[in-house]
Amino acid sequence: IIEEIDYPIIARPSFVLGGRSMQIIYDSKQLRNYLKTDIEISPNSPLLLDSYLGSAVEVDVDALSDGKKVFIAGVMEHIEEAGVHSGDSACSLPPHSLKREIITKIKKQTTALAIELKVKGLMNVQFAVKNEEIYVLEVNPRASRTVPFIAKATGIPLAGLGAKLMIGKKISDLDIKEKINRHVAVKEAVLPFERLPGSDTLLTPEMRSTGEVMGIDNNFEMAFFKSQIAAGIMLPHSGSAFISIKDTDKTEMMLDALRELNDIGFKLIATAGTKLFLDRAGIKNELVRKVFEGRPNIVDLLIDRKISIVMNTTEGEQSIIDSKDIRQLALDKKIPYYTTARGIIAAIFSLKE
Repeated sequence: IIEEIDYPIIARPSFVLGGRSMQIIYDSKQLRNYLKTDIEISPNSPLLLDSYLGSAVEVDVDALSDGKKVFIAGVMEHIEEAGVHSGDSACSLPPHSLKREIITKIKKQTTALAIELKVKGLMNVQFAVKNEEIYVLEVNPRASRTVPFIAKATGIPLAGLGAKLMIGKKISDLDIKEKINRHVAVKEAVLPFERLPGSDTLLTPEMRSTGEVMGIDNNFEMAFFKSQIAAGIMLPHSGSAFISIKDTDKTEMMLDALRELNDIGFKLIATAGTKLFLDRAGIKNELVRKVFEGRPNIVDLLIDRKISIVMNTTEGEQSIIDSKDIRQLALDKKIPYYTTARGIIAAIFSLKE
């Protein structure tokens, strides 16, 4: 099957809650190891192998439907890219970077799905957007974990309205109108890693958050900044930033963000490949060794508290294993860390603001 769909893939049992036992798999060795884990595979419980859509923007939509008419309650743009469980991803309401035409198409598709599925009550759809193509990841004819967030951000009592639709009320009976909010709301996940010694802080398709918080302001950057404070992440205003970026994340958008980080006074400390990326763009930075490249290395700098923020994206099983010590030390020393490209960019522009 994998010869047909090619790596990377997402492997998952046919029934999962919270993304449990889901894994992004990059090669046959990792797949063999995954098949040895405690997952049930049988004719009644098949294993699903899906093509993995990397570097896509994930979008959550919550809607109300009476089976014939649909009210779109909110379109939320995830900050972490698709592949991170939606419960562990921060998100912005309204979307902070999607084009208006894409949002219009997403609303149209949500309406079509709700009517075709004859949904009565609440519905949640998860989309992914890549190169302006829209993909449907999943459709749930039920309330989702984003309903309380949208209700608080918009003032629309979605759960109560959904219940009324389920017992036969029509949308026309409810007197609800789309609100144009003048503020931006950002939901951030609260992760329990500090209380689980030895756990890897890398975000994956398996959900690990134990709660969520919210930041509200007039723009996305300040709302994001407030959401980080609410989640217990105290972003530094100066110091040294450790930067190690995988090749697929070395984009113009990433360069613009790292240039801003340098301009607002942060010293950039980079691994060899990332240093070359920054050097070519004329962005001032210093080289640091990876753990297996000798001493002094990035782990030494973290132990000596010479790093104030960690920005590290990885891909592939070996790379993830090699960088685990960095994530673990950042957690132990209470150093803010970001492990996704979009999370890094959002953090940098909120620091600038």
